[in-house]
Amino acid sequence: MEFQKDNTLLTGRLKSVKFAFQGAVKLITTEHSVMVQFSIGILMTIAGIYFQITATEWLFQTLAIGLVMSIEGLNTAVEKIADFIHPNFHEKIGFIKDIAAGAVFFAALTAIAIGLIIYVPKFL
Repeated sequence: MEFQKDNTLLTGRLKSVKFAFQGAVKLITTEHSVMVQFSIGILMTIAGIYFQITATEWLFQTLAIGLVMSIEGLNTAVEKIADFIHPNFHEKIGFIKDIAAGAVFFAALTAIAIGLIIYVPKFL
């Protein structure tokens, strides 16, 4: 069966949103690293409500959570593509996967820094 692309403005965009939502659900329900990051995002959201963080703090926290989740999703996609292309261990594939994981590491460090800046003063 051949895929028919819907080029109409409204229905085409609605289908894109539907596929994006399905992809997000697949990420959250099948990938353990994403489950962990999603859970941390929920906990940080609860902490933000509890500590009544400011609108600016919400902006940074939301950006940090979105950044980590997005990069984690891209990392997962890179890993899945690499495994599909070369299922057995290969040094170059391992290098590519390590770089993608490094991007997640940078995003996570940024999120940790933002979390510390927001929440450490709440405990002092």
